[in-house]
Amino acid sequence: MDVARVVLVDDHPVLREGLRNLLKHEPDIEVVGEAGDGFQALQVVEALRPDIVLMDVVMPGLGGIETTRRIKKVSPTTAVVILTAYDDDRYIVGLLEAGAAGYLLKSASAHEVVQSLRAIRAGETVLSPTVAAAVLSRAARAPASNSLHSGSDALTSRELEVLALAARGLSNKEIAGRLSLTLSTVKSHLVNIFSKIGVASRTEAVLEALRRGWVDLQTPSGESASGETADVAPVQKAFGNEAHNTQAGLNDQRRNPATEDVAPPKDMGKAH
Repeated sequence: MDVARVVLVDDHPVLREGLRNLLKHEPDIEVVGEAGDGFQALQVVEALRPDIVLMDVVMPGLGGIETTRRIKKVSPTTAVVILTAYDDDRYIVGLLEAGAAGYLLKSASAHEVVQSLRAIRAGETVLSPTVAAAVLSRAARAPASNSLHSGSDALTSRELEVLALAARGLSNKEIAGRLSLTLSTVKSHLVNIFSKIGVASRTEAVLEALRRGWVDLQTPSGESASGETADVAPVQKAFGNEAHNTQAGLNDQRRNPATEDVAPPKDMGKAH
């Protein structure tokens, strides 16, 4: 059995204890470490190299975005899943651009937390449709890095196909159907992709592929029905259909996506 090794990061010991008690009953998830702030998290991650870090974003000392960025530098193959009380899309987009694999609101049920960790391990995504569309749209609009474009040679043609369909928002099951593959084969391709480009999740892989110019968010024909370049609507639709998407209730009022310096909303209190 593939067991996901998880580190819990939160400045509230009672919350860490609750998560630890929840996850200890899951045979495919093992809590291997804990930390009470961002600096401790970096030390624990460097020592243990966990598969997943489940982390709060408002803690003493190092902020959530910078902690995420540093964790990814210390251990690129560790997936950072944010557990937050904030549903401010601008801040969440900033976390994803720093390297987070996904996020959960603290209002999520115990079942949703467990299923989301499993989804990350399976190469699926844990994002709301609107946030997914915002962050992918930003990456798609940025100029591709020509110096990194040749790096796609490291991926096989089949892996590039899988990555392109993932970028368009298809689930593992949908990719398997489109390419006439088994679900386990799609998961294997995603694991290989993650390993080759040094990431830990589908979200990171798609963003990296967009930045390097390996894939785009166009439809296979390259145009929408109106003849214009396709936008991120197919991605938003597909993410919205995922059974493990636990964040469907976000505010649909769009704001400008976050920069890396965005702080949590000051009018929202720290959740206990």
